[in-house]
Amino acid sequence: MTPEHADLVLAERRGPVVVLTFNRPDKLNAWTDDLEDRYFTLLSDAEDDPGVRAIVVTGAGRGFCAGADLGRLQAVGDVSEADLLRPRPRDLPATLRKPLIGAINGVAAGLGMVEALYCDVRFASASARFTTAFAKRGLIAEYGISWLLPRLVGRSRATDLLLSSRMVDAEEALRIGLVDHLVPGGSVVDAAVAYAEQLATHCSPTSMAVIKDQLQNDADGTYAESVARAEGLMLQAFRGADLVEGVQSHLDKRTPTFPSLPVRSSHVPV
Repeated sequence: MTPEHADLVLAERRGPVVVLTFNRPDKLNAWTDDLEDRYFTLLSDAEDDPGVRAIVVTGAGRGFCAGADLGRLQAVGDVSEADLLRPRPRDLPATLRKPLIGAINGVAAGLGMVEALYCDVRFASASARFTTAFAKRGLIAEYGISWLLPRLVGRSRATDLLLSSRMVDAEEALRIGLVDHLVPGGSVVDAAVAYAEQLATHCSPTSMAVIKDQLQNDADGTYAESVARAEGLMLQAFRGADLVEGVQSHLDKRTPTFPSLPVRSSHVPV
């Protein structure tokens, strides 16, 4: 990777939290293949780093991510199936075991909005704005947003936002469930990092990874299936060291010392 590409997404370590910043502020952090490659590499690095327990993503300047860089898009007729194939899945951020916290500092449009929705928890500044944008560009609901959005805001609101591509301000985003926390003053990044630090310090990495998997995989099953699966997972938890440490640290009134997640490539099951 060239130094130029390395600067497309910046990484800053804050204790057990890594902050990733889309860094094309002159383009409102518009998405390119090179930016994606850099972002996904940093996410994979954070996922495999035992010292990182939570990730925060934000944008430099006035925008979070303005979506695909329209100036670099090819004509539709020039795009082949091979152009759409990527070395890593487009939804890689949604597959992380570690918490991914969004600090939405400005406009999140199109693919930028999808990236925001991939986050497990979203903080928004007062200047944050959201638009699906796809219908106004002759595109479709990309990269799973047609699955994600109805589960956050309901089918009717999702239909409205996808068909109209209208702009949603931060207050409406909070009201309808697009974001979880509104930061009217101060740094939205600092607020997101403070939250991430609480997760990193007090919560079991294994518990959080399993809970994320439950939320993802139980969404389309039945209630009974969710209960049955939880019983099996609970049995594993009862046999694990994290439960012992979680209970003992509570009784001792001290901060727990939970073990880190195993590196995925080690094939050690979570």
